[in-house]
Amino acid sequence: MTQVEILEELKKLTIPERLTIVEVVLRLIREDLEHGQPLSWTERKRQLATAAEALLPDYAAGGEMTIFTALDSEDFYASG
Repeated sequence: MTQVEILEELKKLTIPERLTIVEVVLRLIREDLEHGQPLSWTERKRQLATAAEALLPDYAAGGEMTIFTALDSEDFYASG
């Protein structure tokens, strides 16, 4: 399966499902770094870019992660 195919399949998942996958992938990367050959800067940068691209729709305007920005203009400090 190619990266493009994986990303297309990820788009079909719910946000909680995506987050679970991201957590597992990060754990696997940490394990590899602890026990194996460290990733080159180029490989690490590529992996981070791939992860960022996969989550971009969630953080883009109108995405699931921006829903609370509607509260940005409201005062959130407790009075009194």
